[in-house]
Amino acid sequence: MFSYKKMLQYPINIKKKDLRMAKYLVTQYGGANGELGAALRYLNQRFTMPDDRGKALLTDIGTEELGHVEMLETMIYQLMKDATLEEIKDAGLDAHYAEHAKALFPTDANGVPFTTTYFATTGDALADLSEDMAAEQKARAVYENLIDLTDDPDVIAPLLWLRQREIVHYARFKELFEYYQNKDKPKVDTNVNYSDEFMEGFFQQLPVNDLIMNRRF
Repeated sequence: MFSYKKMLQYPINIKKKDLRMAKYLVTQYGGANGELGAALRYLNQRFTMPDDRGKALLTDIGTEELGHVEMLETMIYQLMKDATLEEIKDAGLDAHYAEHAKALFPTDANGVPFTTTYFATTGDALADLSEDMAAEQKARAVYENLIDLTDDPDVIAPLLWLRQREIVHYARFKELFEYYQNKDKPKVDTNVNYSDEFMEGFFQQLPVNDLIMNRRF
């Protein structure tokens, strides 16, 4: 069960219309590196984490990403509030208006609708966590790009906060990845001689062709 608090994680009070920024910002709502994809990714992957530590972390972060979706929806709504039809056309949002009027809809900045192909669940903890770390880094980079596109402090402040959360999430996923990696790492016999002579003798026993035999290992 989720407990919903009627407040945003970070206060948002955008006073100036900026439809072009709304058009750019929507990519972190429904784009390939956006918060909706992150929330669904983690809340799906959590079930096949190997223990309660992994399940708890992905549940925590996946739930927080839903809060980030709410923040972005609020920002987009405030940036478009009271916009005229002419302003919508000038910002290149007329195609969006034709389908949705001023309603919110998850797309990327080019208007491509959200799709679940943006994320994967493999059932392999290390593979899934590798994807999660990459996703957090890509989201951080997109937030930095978005910050470059505005000079409105009311927009920049929440974007900086969201960027920082991506950094924190990356660190938490990295800790969990290393925990599982070390936990499942096979024991290595350090007494085995892996000299060139040993390896040459080893490969001579294999039914491999001359091309592979002549490679340098």
